[in-house]
Amino acid sequence: MHQSSQELSYLGYYDYLCRTKIQQMKTILVPISSFENGLTPLKYAISFAAEIDAKIYVLKVYGANKIAGSIKTVGSILEKDTKKELRELIHSVDKKDVEIIATTMEGTLADSIQLMRKKINIDLMISASNRIFKDETIYIGKITGKIIKAIDCPILIVPDKYEYKPIQVILMGIKSGIIKRENVLSPLHFILDKIDAKLNLLQVITPKLTEDDLNLDRELNSICTSVQTSENATIFQGVLEHLIENKPDMLCVIRRKRGFFSKLWDQDFVKKIDFESRIPLLILRGSL
Repeated sequence: MHQSSQELSYLGYYDYLCRTKIQQMKTILVPISSFENGLTPLKYAISFAAEIDAKIYVLKVYGANKIAGSIKTVGSILEKDTKKELRELIHSVDKKDVEIIATTMEGTLADSIQLMRKKINIDLMISASNRIFKDETIYIGKITGKIIKAIDCPILIVPDKYEYKPIQVILMGIKSGIIKRENVLSPLHFILDKIDAKLNLLQVITPKLTEDDLNLDRELNSICTSVQTSENATIFQGVLEHLIENKPDMLCVIRRKRGFFSKLWDQDFVKKIDFESRIPLLILRGSL
């Protein structure tokens, strides 16, 4: 039997209301571009899905090019090769009894993801950080960057060759404490509740922060184990200072056009000198 609001303290009742908003995380999408590039995010997704009892869709797209001097397309050949590569990738990993559904589509990756989201409810995407390894100075490449910008869905970015380990501590870095959109924190609610992790919040106070930005969202405050502040030029610098102290298994940020994400809106990619995470980075929805 639920307690009434009179029987709970204000913060306790607010926490109760927040917990009733927890949305289940049942469907994970892993978009891949190649066998090599897809191995790390798929293996991480399987281990994560096994802990939270979710199923995985693995998506690989292909384009149909014209054969020179012919009106015939090679779409059917590319589709066959794409399906074969996807089967080989899935067969190469330990599935841990997780349901994995292989999906191939013709077109661009962003468009294909949007089409999938119209057919199925995707609770989380897990992606490689940089799908093209030629430039070692890039943290988030253009393909992943465009996905972050175009797809209104929580995204977990996994560094290359990172191996899954149980999530015990999440370090969340924010500048502004204002959260305007509904259900932005839902993935955090679920992870903290299902996996029994703790959330350490770091508010980085930068020179351009306003007085209103310093006010911490009540819902966010209610799910934090600890709250720290740090004065730095950028959120990246603040997070770097607190990594050793917090020893997190995951970083978390909110997608916003200011700060770190201004780089994405300007040029579709992020260089390592601007921001880099060597542990998984959970990007919550935030600004459109």
